[in-house]
Amino acid sequence: MGVTGAGKSTLTKVLATALDWVCIEGDDYHPATNINKMIAGKALDDHDRAAWLGHLHRRIVELDRRGASAVVACSALKASYRNLLAEDVSDLRFVFLRGSEEAIAQRLRGRRGHFMPPALLQSQLAALEPPEDAIMVSIEMTPEEQAKSVIRTIHGELHR
Repeated sequence: MGVTGAGKSTLTKVLATALDWVCIEGDDYHPATNINKMIAGKALDDHDRAAWLGHLHRRIVELDRRGASAVVACSALKASYRNLLAEDVSDLRFVFLRGSEEAIAQRLRGRRGHFMPPALLQSQLAALEPPEDAIMVSIEMTPEEQAKSVIRTIHGELHR
């Protein structure tokens, strides 16, 4: 989880491959109206995000009921969003990709082919409610270093 440009999609792919878990790209669950709104440079509000989070939550619950593990790329900016995603799921951990506004803005300036324009970073930072109980990972690390850190933390928690 984290704001646009933090590296959620990249880390999700690296983690899913390393753990041999299902990889879910949260952006794929946005309705076309949300994507069109973001392309137009308009920030999503709670109403816009409700259907998206609902679709994503149903997919997570479906996998959980089948006993499958997954890594999900999702901004999950607010505590209420994270609570919804975790509802009725047996075990869910959040990984918060955090970094300075300047570092994220620089990443966004170099990103190509994504519907989320850099101008919307401010709206995401304004909506962000940083989690207190997430696995914290710096965006300054490489995706491989991030994945190793997350895996060490998960394995450490399993062996307590």
